[in-house]
Amino acid sequence: MWALTLALTLAVAVAVADPDMGIRCGIVGLPNVGKSTLFNALTAAKVPAENYPFCTIDPNVGVVSVPDPRLEAIAAAVRPGRIVPSVIEFVDVAGLVRGASQGEGLGNRFLAHVRETDAIVHLVRCFENDDIAHVSGRVDPVGDIELIDTELLLADLQTVEKSLEKAERSAKTNLKQDLARRDLLLALRDALGAGRPLRDLALADAQLAMLRDLHPITAKPVLFVANVADDEPHGNAFTGQVIEHAREMGAQAVVVSAAIEAELAELPADEAAEFLAELGLPEPGLDRVIGSAYRLLDLTTFYTTNEKEVRAWTVPRGATAYEAAGVIHTDFQRGFIRAEVIDSDGFVRHGGEQAARESGELRLEGKSYVVRESDVIRFRFNV
Repeated sequence: MWALTLALTLAVAVAVADPDMGIRCGIVGLPNVGKSTLFNALTAAKVPAENYPFCTIDPNVGVVSVPDPRLEAIAAAVRPGRIVPSVIEFVDVAGLVRGASQGEGLGNRFLAHVRETDAIVHLVRCFENDDIAHVSGRVDPVGDIELIDTELLLADLQTVEKSLEKAERSAKTNLKQDLARRDLLLALRDALGAGRPLRDLALADAQLAMLRDLHPITAKPVLFVANVADDEPHGNAFTGQVIEHAREMGAQAVVVSAAIEAELAELPADEAAEFLAELGLPEPGLDRVIGSAYRLLDLTTFYTTNEKEVRAWTVPRGATAYEAAGVIHTDFQRGFIRAEVIDSDGFVRHGGEQAARESGELRLEGKSYVVRESDVIRFRFNV
């Protein structure tokens, strides 16, 4: 029997949903660029942010919700007991320095923390302040970026070379998969040796699967965050350099003042809005950081609703309804019958599912349906 209400099935799904489905971003950069200040603002956590290198000895982790006006609009139509947004986990990794790939400044320990993330948020200092020391003695955003990138390249090169030694021994068997792994590692070694990050290589899905055990850092997408002083919230000449460098890399860049964002995090919503208006900012910089980090991995959001809960779910762009069902619960996928789908605008316009169904806009889709951004989906399945 499949006529179990979504309210009951979602209650089960929430209890056993895979905790590893979340997005994990590592905040990296040189010491004293404002990483812990940004992290504090992101998570409203109280992490030490003293003005000296390596004040963050262990990675600090915080989970933040993704700003989502569609989710709020859907919830307003349904008025559920609770609202569950998509989330991102941010890891505040202690400052990297020149020689980190060789263990300088506790580098190996912190590089291991970066490997555990899905994406990198690279915070770059774009402010002058004589009271806050710069490890290189001067503000040079592009130079700072290149220093960090070099250390990450060297760290990956070490990992690839170590794995290549074993792969070359295995390839003597002439087994197809061993030869393929060896050849892939040789190509990666050459690319890294030439200064090319692995994200720049056009790798097939099967090749990416072969690399999964290596957790290569330079294969991860990067978001550059240009951190400015509180009296330059709209940017400066330094931020222009970061934006241009990101454009050349095919990456994204966001300008924020971590100091302003930390202050906003302490204010009530109405006072924060007034403060933003005074600064001439349309939204908090953190909303742009979170949204950009979320889009960095090319993800799609869909929603499920009932009287108890409205929830946002995350799947890779191009995922099918069958795959989306599995994100909620394996039972949804195993017993999949069909998906009832409507876009969020239609859902809100009709004031909920029942009216949308009566209007004829709620449509039936099968396993192969490709989930679209903002779909509201009810899954029907056999128990």
